[in-house]
Amino acid sequence: MEEISGFFNDFVITHNYSSSYQNQMVSAIKIYFMLNGSSEVDTSALARPRRVRALPKVFSKEEVKLILNSPRNSKHRLILWMIYSCGLRRSEVTNIMLNDLDRDRSILNIREGKGMVDRIVPVSEKVWTKIDEYRDLYHPEIWLFEGQAGGRYSSESVYRIFKDALRRVGIKKEVGVHSLRHSYATHLHESGLDIRYIQ
Repeated sequence: MEEISGFFNDFVITHNYSSSYQNQMVSAIKIYFMLNGSSEVDTSALARPRRVRALPKVFSKEEVKLILNSPRNSKHRLILWMIYSCGLRRSEVTNIMLNDLDRDRSILNIREGKGMVDRIVPVSEKVWTKIDEYRDLYHPEIWLFEGQAGGRYSSESVYRIFKDALRRVGIKKEVGVHSLRHSYATHLHESGLDIRYIQ
């Protein structure tokens, strides 16, 4: 056991291997001794490193305004608006069907979100106005966002729209589309909304 601990201290930790890689090594060692039936080694003493959870990167409200209004194309603008104002994931915004929109109740039905869980999100009047303008211009038939040849819009296209918006406004943060979603939650919390409701 001392040799294993020494290996971790002198080699694994000093070479700065990630916590997930260290966890894999601990699991491999435990399985090895379990399969070989060695009772002399107490593998329960092998400690697992804690995973590092980095804080999500978020935009300021001013940066969000610049990003959302950056695209010249109204479809691209609406995609970014909905990701931010409804707290959507990239796959969720491309998965919106016209019958998921409930104007009477001012809600959007999200089907099969993360973990295949459905949920309902509120939609502001400002976003409804943008949806109406967009539908009058593009006339989507099944999906809210459809490609040029029909069918559902691709999540890769959403990523390109987002990155192009960052480039246009001169934001050089290394972030993904999910940063808009995190920013939405952060701004709600800063406005005084209970974190339990946001979650």
